[in-house]
Amino acid sequence: MRAARLIKMVLLLQTRPSMTGTELARHLEVSERTVARDVLALSEAGVPVYADRGRAGGYRLIGGYRTRLTGLGRTEAEALFLSGVPSALRDMGLADAASAARLKVSAALLPELSDAPASAAQRFHLDAPGWWAHHDAPALLPALADAVWDDRRVTARYSSRGTEAERDLEPYGLVLKAGVWYLAARAGEDFRVYRVDRFTAATVGEERFRRLADFDLPAFWVERAAQFARSILRDRVKLRLSPAGARGLPHATDPAAAREALAEAGAPDGLGRVTLTLPVETLDVAYEQLLALGPEAEVLGPPELRERFARAAARAGALYR
Repeated sequence: MRAARLIKMVLLLQTRPSMTGTELARHLEVSERTVARDVLALSEAGVPVYADRGRAGGYRLIGGYRTRLTGLGRTEAEALFLSGVPSALRDMGLADAASAARLKVSAALLPELSDAPASAAQRFHLDAPGWWAHHDAPALLPALADAVWDDRRVTARYSSRGTEAERDLEPYGLVLKAGVWYLAARAGEDFRVYRVDRFTAATVGEERFRRLADFDLPAFWVERAAQFARSILRDRVKLRLSPAGARGLPHATDPAAAREALAEAGAPDGLGRVTLTLPVETLDVAYEQLLALGPEAEVLGPPELRERFARAAARAGALYR
């Protein structure tokens, strides 16, 4: 346990000019006193860790010290070769770079771990896009990926709702969601999300921007994705569901909205049915989704949607009569 922590400390210090004891303690999930003891142990083992005193002090490696990847265990080595999504790397124009990096890492592994790349590749494969959907990589994706890597400002034209406008952007990150690429970028003082396939032009400038140190792309995406999911649920449908309908609702409609509606539903009636109000994107979308529940769901309102289901039920009854 301690050996793994010492290796992680060295790798952390290799990636930054210096780190405070507080920062190391947070990353390693130990106390600052433990960090001090570990630094002493590394120094005694010949690793040149230097401690800067004072309020702005911290720990750093001196003399350009680098460690080889001989601290990797088998599970870590195999996980390393699972970290990329082949289709995503290809779309961004990074397939050759990723292949070269894997070769260099393979060359640095211990001999007994040389089969880790093949072992991982033959056991796990990540296919990001959803079923029955083919998404061509947007033509401007490689240019935007380069801008993200180099922290370069981008002047782009973006099409949305039938209009096209020019945007000056600081591209912070790219996200691949269900086969669709999105760009998280700062426009002025605000962070926004743009579909990459809606960019009609993009010019990567020479000027670099200063990236905000506290920006967290995964956390930002989770928050914005949740906001988007809530924002599109603009209509409400009142339902009465059988027990089977209640079980099937999260599979037929937005899962989060369905679970929340079920949690707020009243007590079941004598037949075990529950009545609830479900947020939906539109009444047309609700019609398509709730048809999947068949007779396990009764639409109580709005009246126009109930009438639409009544007509559909009559047509189905005529077919099977």
